Amino acid sequence: MTPDNAALWLPRPGATFEVRAAPYTAPAPDQVVVRVRAVAVNPVDAFPGIFYRMMVPWLTFPAVIGSDVAGEIVQLGAGVTRLHVGDRVLGMAVGVERDRNRAAEGAFQHYAVLPQTLVSPIPDALSFEQACVLPLALSTAATGLFQSDHLGLPLPTVAPPPRDETVLVWGASTSVGSNAVQLARGAGYRVIATSSPQNFDYLRSLGAESTIDRRSRTAADDIVTALDGRTLAGSYAIGRRSLRPTLDVVASVPGSRRIATAQPSVAVRFDLLGRRRHGVRVTPVWGGTLRSNEVGPGIYAEYLPAALAEGTYRATPEALVIGEGLEQIPAALTRLRRGVSAQKLVIRV
Repeated sequence: MTPDNAALWLPRPGATFEVRAAPYTAPAPDQVVVRVRAVAVNPVDAFPGIFYRMMVPWLTFPAVIGSDVAGEIVQLGAGVTRLHVGDRVLGMAVGVERDRNRAAEGAFQHYAVLPQTLVSPIPDALSFEQACVLPLALSTAATGLFQSDHLGLPLPTVAPPPRDETVLVWGASTSVGSNAVQLARGAGYRVIATSSPQNFDYLRSLGAESTIDRRSRTAADDIVTALDGRTLAGSYAIGRRSLRPTLDVVASVPGSRRIATAQPSVAVRFDLLGRRRHGVRVTPVWGGTLRSNEVGPGIYAEYLPAALAEGTYRATPEALVIGEGLEQIPAALTRLRRGVSAQKLVIRV
């Protein structure tokens, strides 16, 4: 018997969300259907109408948006063998991706269709509410660190070989930054992380070796000191006003001249106007691309399940549950626009 589904529909960019019925959609090959139990909201979900249209100009409306999902698998598509009905999982919904553009694959509904390459089982001790903070931030961090068109670092393992190189994460207390710190450590690298001082202990608990005040006038010099003669394996610039100082550091120290940045392409081009790059290569990251290459299964199938089970990877940042039901998601988006630090807003579904 086909389950009844409901979704939070966005009729058009900038319009008021509507909770109403949605069709239950069976999975295609290499997909699963998840009964969503918790979702998290992300800045991209909260962009005002005109800016949202600029971010995803291909999206067909009405749409079901959202990326971060945790719940139980209820149906498997052909070719899915590593996952099972009843598994507790987290996963990234890709309905707003250009090549998907499909309401059935958005997060903000009771039954979401997800690609198996972006689904990971979670241990019983990890709640759905905490698990759902991971997918988009994890994917964005992994894309920037490991895809060959960005930093191209080796994929993480539960027991990585130590590497005598350093990854710089500017904006490390953000959702993407928290995951970038852990993933870089999982690949065996030392990590230098910038943030506000109030988040230093948090970042050290995730594995950062050195923490630098991103607002300090001596931040660049402090990073050079923390490098202690070691070379950079790569740098990740996350958040507003992160790219220019990262560019200054990378241009003045030995090692990789690559910077991945979790900013839209338009913002990156604006940030680079009039800047001398000194051979530095800057690439903007779009977190959904890893589903189509080796990084997606390398993270969600080969690394994350064991790392979560063994406690070597934490679902961070902290989940702040602010409501229950699809109708509470718009209030979460409004709250997100006011700013959130070292937390992620979550709704039980």
